[in-house]
Amino acid sequence: MAARTGGKLVSMQNLEDAKDKIMMGPERRSMIMQKEEKELTAYHEAGHAITAINSPNSDPIHKATIIPRGRALGLVMRLPEKDRFSITRAKLLDDLVVAMGGRASEEIIFGYDKVTTGASSDIEQATQMARSMVTSWGLSDKLGSIDYTQDAESKYGITSQKFSDNTMQTIDDEIKRIVDEALSKAKKIINEKRADIETLAKALLEYETLSGDEIKDLLAGIEIRKVPTQILEVPTNSQSAISAINNDKID
Repeated sequence: MAARTGGKLVSMQNLEDAKDKIMMGPERRSMIMQKEEKELTAYHEAGHAITAINSPNSDPIHKATIIPRGRALGLVMRLPEKDRFSITRAKLLDDLVVAMGGRASEEIIFGYDKVTTGASSDIEQATQMARSMVTSWGLSDKLGSIDYTQDAESKYGITSQKFSDNTMQTIDDEIKRIVDEALSKAKKIINEKRADIETLAKALLEYETLSGDEIKDLLAGIEIRKVPTQILEVPTNSQSAISAINNDKID
């Protein structure tokens, strides 16, 4: 990072940029997003951030951004404050709430018919977490402390099943219940903190990236001393967009 910018020394900003690139993926500033999609992304990420702040067992927010990184249009990165080798039920349930915070925010702000496919990775993460809680970690009261994971395929290509079809249905029902409850709690938080959602989403649209400390200051009413990001209107036709990119109007 330092060499690319012609630096003679490695600065703390270089370390921050390198960490973000590894953990969050490379920035894709050249990706063209329509105004409406950028706004929806801001509210989606604000939903993750506000549910995280209001979930006592969630890890602190490191950074929130609506700059596309990797395959994501935006993201909220949380980092633990210390090493952790096991996870409590309370933290898992709060992490599920945070995972569903983006979808909940979309629905509350824009309406049921305006939710998007942008929550697909969140839903995948929440479903896998809930499935592990039920089948591997013994965290479902209904199914108890039993290992319900299926055996790996045998050398003959046959997968053995250690439980009945009725039990499998119960597992599916429990996974759905856990995820649905997390979504309901996320909606409750966002409805109660609607003003914070609006404040954070508008700030993300203005600055594009905010650190955890900047988000705390923002919600506490403290002025953020940061240069706003210059918003470039996306050309309405593809030829103009290509021309803008070629002329370095979009970085």
